[in-house]
Amino acid sequence: MRSEIILVAIVALAVGRAFSQPPPPPANEPWPERAARMSREAETRGLAEPFRGITTNGTVQPGLFTLHSTGVSTGPVRTAVTAWLATLSAEQRAKATFAIDDVEWRKWMNQDFYVRQGVSFKEMSEAQRAAAFGLMKAALSAKGLKLSQDIMKLNETLGELNHDFVRYGEQLYWITVMGTPSATQPWGFQIDGHHLIINYFVLGDQVVMTPVFLGSEPVIAPSGKYQGLTILQEEQNRGVKLLLGLDEAQRQRAVLEISKTGNNNLTEAFKDNVVLDYAGVRAKDFTAAQKQSLVNLIELFVSNLDEGHARVKMDEVRAHLDETCFAWIGGSGENDVFYYRIHSPVVLIEFDHQRPVNTRQFSATPNLPSRQHIHIVVRTPNGNDYGKDLLRQHLLAQPH
Repeated sequence: MRSEIILVAIVALAVGRAFSQPPPPPANEPWPERAARMSREAETRGLAEPFRGITTNGTVQPGLFTLHSTGVSTGPVRTAVTAWLATLSAEQRAKATFAIDDVEWRKWMNQDFYVRQGVSFKEMSEAQRAAAFGLMKAALSAKGLKLSQDIMKLNETLGELNHDFVRYGEQLYWITVMGTPSATQPWGFQIDGHHLIINYFVLGDQVVMTPVFLGSEPVIAPSGKYQGLTILQEEQNRGVKLLLGLDEAQRQRAVLEISKTGNNNLTEAFKDNVVLDYAGVRAKDFTAAQKQSLVNLIELFVSNLDEGHARVKMDEVRAHLDETCFAWIGGSGENDVFYYRIHSPVVLIEFDHQRPVNTRQFSATPNLPSRQHIHIVVRTPNGNDYGKDLLRQHLLAQPH
């Protein structure tokens, strides 16, 4: 009798699992349907938990971010976003605008298949595209604008290499606006596309520009319309310079692994709540020159933001410099691939050489990371990605 009961239980469990698991995708699933399905699946997994923020132990460190005046105007970006919105049709505007606290903030993804919201550069008129680039020019530094446009151009190179402009191309980038541009109320915007994601939150004259995703495959265009275009070499080379500037004992603490055979980034799309402890060597043990080298490296990423607000962010970074950790995976030779992470209570930067994905057919080592595929993520830990901690404080002070 007992064996029969066990058998029935096993069968019931198997049937239950069969019904609870999603059906396999149909054979020869058309690309649009496949992309939509994968996007839904990624969102379901990634948004299963409410936003908490990246922490070292599951608990947000309080008191790091405050409502205050920076003395740096956000007027130019507010004017530029308002001007772009004014160029849109009623239908486009409905697609592009969301509430300030909409979960749309968290719906970004680097992968080319991801189905994005908003209005794309491809569907914009020339006048609308000009206004969109005006938006970017107002929000970013000259360096940040050029890097963003170069990433878009290299996505065109990827389309040329794959003979596929459905999945790749320099105009396949979407803009959404959260809230209403205002001098006093919270608002922001998002740019989302393959290898380029910018989340830009504004409250008064405060700005939070994270999460940011930057990258490309390839990073040096081998042919085509933009042959020779090269990006992210300084971010790559300065990382090596910082590592080699450490003494032997410091390098031993910084290097977590000397072998790198896969992808190492931990905080990409839908990783808003990652628990990631500090690792590597702490800057409190650095010499003055080493600390300055670390500051210069962090500034290279932060300075994609407009100059005034980048200065504000760097002041925040310097206030927590001794708590900042630098970690490394991989080699440091001229052609070696590697990953490095800079992690403090107020900033998290990841740089990673990734395996080939869309250029595997051109790679001699298609299963190993390559210097021709780079991913970078910049985050604000402890609950202030998307400016969410500032928004929380604002809503407590001024309930809506």
